[in-house]
Amino acid sequence: MATDRDFVDYVAEQIGLGERLAYKKMFGEYALYLDGKVVAFACDNSLFIKPSKASAELAPDLPQAPPYPGAKDYPVADELLDDPDALRRVVVATAARMPPPKPKAPRGPR
Repeated sequence: MATDRDFVDYVAEQIGLGERLAYKKMFGEYALYLDGKVVAFACDNSLFIKPSKASAELAPDLPQAPPYPGAKDYPVADELLDDPDALRRVVVATAARMPPPKPKAPRGPR
């Protein structure tokens, strides 16, 4: 089941980081980016935070599940949608732990 755009808009609103948070549709689901770094995925109308020490330290009791078939387990942060401050802390701390995005290679002539 693909994720509804309304769900992703709601997640972005709950995180409350304005223009710093972006999302992009990928294969019917969404990747969420903070300052250009992938920090979460919205799959089947659930929010999956990228696994990191940040999520393990700030939200150790989140259930774990794969966001899509064949993926490793990710923390499922649906319960944090009711606590925007906690969700924002986890997302910001996760971004701080992620490496900077790789520069895009220039496109060659077509």
